[in-house]
Amino acid sequence: MSIFVDTSAFLILLDGTDAEHDLALKVWNAAVQQGQLLVTTNYVVVETIALLQRGLGMAAVRLFLDRLMPLLNLEWIGTEIHTKAITALRTANLRDLSLVDCVSFAIMHQLGITEAIAFDRHFDNQGFRCLR
Repeated sequence: MSIFVDTSAFLILLDGTDAEHDLALKVWNAAVQQGQLLVTTNYVVVETIALLQRGLGMAAVRLFLDRLMPLLNLEWIGTEIHTKAITALRTANLRDLSLVDCVSFAIMHQLGITEAIAFDRHFDNQGFRCLR
C-alpha cells in the first residue's frame, strides 16, 4: 500500500520541539517498519527544503535529504497534474490552500492513494485519511 507524505509531516518530523513531533515520528516509523511505499512529489520536496532552511536551518535540510529522502518514492509532476492543480486552486478560491496541496491531491487521486502522513486539515477536507 502507498502512503503520501506531506510537507507538514516532514516539518514536524524534523522539529523536535513541535508538540506533534512524537506522534509524527511514531507514524513515520510504523510506516517504514511495515514496508509501506512512501510517496511524495518534487513540489513537496521544494516546499519542504525552503521551509526547513528558513525555519530550522541547513542541518535540518541535510537530515531531510540524507535520512528521509532515500526512503521516498518521488513523483515528478508534469504538465497534466500541474494544470489540474492550478484549476483546483482557482476553483477552491481559498487563501490558505496552496498549489503544492492541490498538486498533492491530484497525484494522490491519479495514483489511487487514500492515506497520507499529513498534519494539514486540507487533506482531511479532501476526504483523505490522515495517519496521525
